[in-house]
Amino acid sequence: MAQSTVNIRMDEDIKREFDRVCNELGINMSIAINILAKKMIREERIPFEVSVDPFYAKSNTEALQRSAKQIEEGKVVVRSLKELEEMASE
Repeated sequence: MAQSTVNIRMDEDIKREFDRVCNELGINMSIAINILAKKMIREERIPFEVSVDPFYAKSNTEALQRSAKQIEEGKVVVRSLKELEEMASE
């Protein structure tokens, strides 16, 4: 079977972790990508669920924006961990 080269761009940290996991499994990244490709061809789908990170959900984003606004308006009291521990022991 003729071989072909595929170049992909990947975040350095993701590549490093991907390589680490592949090594633990006793394979290299090329083999892992080939496994994924063959499974996708066989099943004609992405063989795992793809979803949006719930951190970026609209409700969470709105809550973060409200919290940031409260901080900007000075409506939030900031305490250090030491201060909180002292308050808890009173």
